[in-house]
Amino acid sequence: MTSLADIPFSLLELASVPQGFTVAQTLASMLDYAQHADTLGFNRFWLAEHHNMEGVASSATAVLIGQVAARTQRLRVGSGGIMLPNHPPLIVAEQFGTLDALYPGRIDLGLGRAPGTDPLTSRAMRRDDMRAEHFPQEVEELQTLLGADGAHKRVKAYPGANSAVEIWLLGSSLFSAQLAAERGLPYAFAGHFAPRLAREAIALYRHRFQPSATLQKPHVILCLPLIAAASDDEARFLATSSQQRIMALMQGQPLYLPPPVESMEGIWNPQIKAQVDAFLALSVTGGAASIKSKLQALVSQIPADELMFTNDIFDREKRLQALQILMDAKS
Repeated sequence: MTSLADIPFSLLELASVPQGFTVAQTLASMLDYAQHADTLGFNRFWLAEHHNMEGVASSATAVLIGQVAARTQRLRVGSGGIMLPNHPPLIVAEQFGTLDALYPGRIDLGLGRAPGTDPLTSRAMRRDDMRAEHFPQEVEELQTLLGADGAHKRVKAYPGANSAVEIWLLGSSLFSAQLAAERGLPYAFAGHFAPRLAREAIALYRHRFQPSATLQKPHVILCLPLIAAASDDEARFLATSSQQRIMALMQGQPLYLPPPVESMEGIWNPQIKAQVDAFLALSVTGGAASIKSKLQALVSQIPADELMFTNDIFDREKRLQALQILMDAKS
């Protein structure tokens, strides 16, 4: 049985704005959070790209990656992910090549093919709706731009060519799992919002993986929602913030992170509760002993090489404490 001590732990960050806080306060808190994670020994710190989502402040993803990398020493910092149909591959290669030049050997480029927003905002970004259909070709173009071959093209990424940027494919379905396997790339599955296909997608990736110059054997990250606290009861209380926020997402409302409540009764109905519970089906919630037990059971069922966690806790101090509780589960 795989030991938790042997599995790297990482973090996914959306720069969620708590109710009553400003974007500036949120980003300052996020940087403190990243520094704390660096001190505790987390492996990666990824930021997600979203647009026109009031309450989610990670839209300028590459900018935030640079800020986090500048304030940390050991963490690998990257995107979870850059939504490639929103950006020309050359621009992505130049941005991440620049980040790699500033923070060599520490930059990850996770790529997704979803828009990270709604159709109206996609059009506002002058996005071609058909570009998602060309995702495999654009991934290949980006690999060339960031690789040794990119230095010999007439159009080259400078900075970017010959860089050490690590490219990952991200997914919440089987498409990216298969593409990552065919290309011999590392793969990250979004179990924090798409738990239903986690087992199938990871099994497909491992079964079809083809070794490449980039990667000789499959490497998969499973991302999970985390609510860790001093006790199971406190964790259940803190988890109501995330439950309210997912409910707001489903209802098309702003996504500010609300304070926890003693009970969700009267806030949701049985149908919404079932939908939120399904969304958070892989959530790891509890005190230290429960976190350890749940994680050990999960990795015995889903063979992940690395675990990545979201951490939607309203109280900033308790959010920091959750990281220590999580790392204690490894021992």
